[in-house]
Amino acid sequence: MSMSDSDSSSYASDYKNFKQISRERLLHEMLRSAKTGDSKSTWKVLIMDKLTVKIMSHSCKMADITDEGVSLVEDIYKRRQPLPTMDAIYFIQPTRENIIMFLSDMSGRTPLYRKAFVFFSSSISRELVMEIKKDALVLPRIGALREMNLEYFAIDSQGFVTNNERALEELFGDEENHHKAVACLNVMAMRIATVFASLREFPTVRFRAAKTIDATTMTTFRDLIPTKLAAGVWDCITKYKKTIPNFPQTETCELLIIDRTIDQIAPVIHEWTYDAMCHDLLNMDGNKYVHEVPGKDGGLPEKKEVLLEDHDPIWLELRHAHIADASERLHEKMTNFISKNKAAQIQHGSRGSGEMSTRDIQKMVQALPQYSEQIDKLSLHVEIAGKINRIIRESRLRDIGQLEQNLVFGDAGMKDVIKFLTTNEDASRENKLRLLMILAAIYPEKFEGETGLNLVKVARLTNEDMIAINNLRMLVGQPEAKKTSTGAFALKFDIKKKRAARKDRSGEEETWQLSRFYPILEELIEKINKNELSKEDYPCLNDPNPTVHGVPYAQLHQNPPAHSMRSRRTPTWARPRGSDDGYSSDSVLKHSSSDFKKMGQRIFIFIVGGATRSELRACHKLTSKLRREVILGSTSLDDPATFITKLKLLTALDDLQI
Repeated sequence: MSMSDSDSSSYASDYKNFKQISRERLLHEMLRSAKTGDSKSTWKVLIMDKLTVKIMSHSCKMADITDEGVSLVEDIYKRRQPLPTMDAIYFIQPTRENIIMFLSDMSGRTPLYRKAFVFFSSSISRELVMEIKKDALVLPRIGALREMNLEYFAIDSQGFVTNNERALEELFGDEENHHKAVACLNVMAMRIATVFASLREFPTVRFRAAKTIDATTMTTFRDLIPTKLAAGVWDCITKYKKTIPNFPQTETCELLIIDRTIDQIAPVIHEWTYDAMCHDLLNMDGNKYVHEVPGKDGGLPEKKEVLLEDHDPIWLELRHAHIADASERLHEKMTNFISKNKAAQIQHGSRGSGEMSTRDIQKMVQALPQYSEQIDKLSLHVEIAGKINRIIRESRLRDIGQLEQNLVFGDAGMKDVIKFLTTNEDASRENKLRLLMILAAIYPEKFEGETGLNLVKVARLTNEDMIAINNLRMLVGQPEAKKTSTGAFALKFDIKKKRAARKDRSGEEETWQLSRFYPILEELIEKINKNELSKEDYPCLNDPNPTVHGVPYAQLHQNPPAHSMRSRRTPTWARPRGSDDGYSSDSVLKHSSSDFKKMGQRIFIFIVGGATRSELRACHKLTSKLRREVILGSTSLDDPATFITKLKLLTALDDLQI
């Protein structure tokens, strides 16, 4: 078995981003390659399993698939109509169950399809290949049998997930279920490796070293997760060097494997960008937003589903902007659109001078059907931004956000949190929980024993909430400064001494309020770019004899990574940018195609246990700043509510040793 010979190298003359390459491999290398011989002019059936249909849907639209000659998409596990005059393309995982289904389709005197072009999402075992070859009737009906080595979801132009939604539970939960954890890591490693197979990239593989104090101290399985995953990825990639045509033999990019323990604050803090606010505050299903539109002929309002994705130029332009900036720019776009439209000017002129309200504008342009597509997009985003701003006002989210950021940067402490909880009893339970989780990440020792219980009582949280708080702080092990509780809640713990989880980075540029926060990931990427990341705390598997603090890597006993006190700088992503008209986002679209033409080596970051939207935003920001495409991978992309639910489902974490 080998991959097809098409060159998807990132060093081709036209630089393509990560998602573009994934899409083109599926459409051209797989679907288009099936157009051979007498089948060029015929329509085909595309057959997939539950995983591969998601892989395809994250990279391609149905119109793309149809353009490549596919007239029907089928589920391999559902009963299908025989189509003996048509060819079939199978895009499936190389599992025994799938092979049995495939052989059942194509064997016997009357197969379901004329010819089968079979593409596996990852490497197939020799045993299963022999199973196919020994069927003498099926073999001549096979037009192709290839390994695509593409088993990930391209969720963003610079992001992917391995679909290990339960990774936090399986890896950080019950350590007695060792087999489940190992199986999870093996699947994860293979899927990460297929990213490098798709891009024809050979990475230097680095990972967060285990936090063992010395070589004589026992290490937990959780502590070794990045180490074990790095070894699994390395094993897969070394095999690719021998089996995949045109695979590079020397390093072409950098990969850093870390886990959720490096930053417990990013998943729960309120992120104030348009994208993050949509997914945090609105009841969205993935990228799907449901809103009401006027009914036909004046009837009742109808529900309409829209996808907030890259094909929407307004979303593409505003998703990483601060919500206040996004709201301002949307209003400017709407006003500019009206000012450039004569019919709208006439209609508006009779209302006298003065600034138009958003409601006035929306009513006015409903009478302009020739501009319906443009105005629908603008109206949609004006509605969404308005809804978000209303929620922010009604829940007094700015006060909570200010306290969160002050805690992170050491401008507030325990006393400020206690004051907020006692004076804002009507704050939502979820917001109070997230505030205490940030506090626990900064002051883990304050949640020991009765002290922690009393804090939860003041916030009026539940036992489930307490489990989430404890599991968050235990992700990084027992607090170093473990103090005994006095038992009485007299606020006698050290409430005067404030502790910063990040250092201020302000002073470079002006920024929007509440946009000071940045994920730890941002600092790690900058250190990778400058070649300043500690080789002891983040060792490299490509070294001839990798060691950690002088101890051989093979022994898996390594010292803890440095806990950097981040140098704080003001983010540039919230800066207002001009727009040349009321609708188009040409500048964004130009950047998306031209910014990649002169790029340095790619940087890949993989986070075990779920990534956040703030981390994905940081990768986009640093791609422009460093002139290197930064690609974020993770087991899942989690919004705060999802992450908290996953923490609650974990068994109580403690430092069980293996």
